[in-house]
Amino acid sequence: MSAEGLPMVVPAEGLPARVRIHEVGARDGLQNEKTVVPTEVKAEFVRRLADAGLKTIEATSFVRPEWVPQLADAERLYPLVRDLDAALPVLVPNERGLERALALGAERVAVFASATESFAKANLNRTLDDSLAVFEPVVRRAKAEGVHVRGYVSMCFGDPWEGAVPLHQVARVCGALRDMGCDELSLGDTIGVATPGHVHELLSLLNEQGVPTNVIGVHFHDTYGQALANTYAALEHGVTTVDASAGGLGGCPYAKSATGNLATEDLVWMLHGLGIETGVDLGRLTATSVWMAERLGRPSPSRTVRALSHKEQ
Repeated sequence: MSAEGLPMVVPAEGLPARVRIHEVGARDGLQNEKTVVPTEVKAEFVRRLADAGLKTIEATSFVRPEWVPQLADAERLYPLVRDLDAALPVLVPNERGLERALALGAERVAVFASATESFAKANLNRTLDDSLAVFEPVVRRAKAEGVHVRGYVSMCFGDPWEGAVPLHQVARVCGALRDMGCDELSLGDTIGVATPGHVHELLSLLNEQGVPTNVIGVHFHDTYGQALANTYAALEHGVTTVDASAGGLGGCPYAKSATGNLATEDLVWMLHGLGIETGVDLGRLTATSVWMAERLGRPSPSRTVRALSHKEQ
């Protein structure tokens, strides 16, 4: 899918040897589509992502159908993909969502918190503290069932209503999720306003407050073209889990200024050029995103997908 020997591998000192990509295209990507993607197409998308070498693929969300109609088929989708050789975390907003996921044998779940009052109100219709209180029994029950729990924290770097978000405010929410029992945290730059220095400062503060780097993942949006730069800053800090979306699909339905996620292909191109292992076959991944773009009726926003698919034509 690319010229021989490209990208040229030139390692940089101080970076991880391997990065785990937490693929969110099938959930975070498709939930923002205006039209509902057929269940069979979603299942084939997940299967192709797994075939490309991705080992963590967020499959769907067990939310009420009227909240996110694009993911109303969770009960039908999950059984179609659960036999894949990949971890398949699912989003659960409350205890009822957790029960639905557990009934289908889900072994990894995620809760979705906010670092700001405004987004907690817009996304969950609750105050920040009330939303955390809702998650506490969810996490407790999941851990009692032996299920791995990821805690998403949105608006970590900026909020469309509140502007800049104090670092200590983000750290408080992260600490609360860790105290509940979350195994992993994903720091979300939901509207894509972070810059590398900001990333370093937040990660350093979390470390100072007892959150180890090895439980932290990063989730950047490319609204201002900063997603790869911010990812590199996180890698310098020792982060080894990076969220990305195949083909750059997605945004956030509750934050209109949120554009697409960091494209998985763009991330893989950079990581492979740095000599960092991912286990991902970039050619197969690109072909998968081209295939999905055809079904969505528009080209992929990923620069790497466009560059590599253009070379094929």
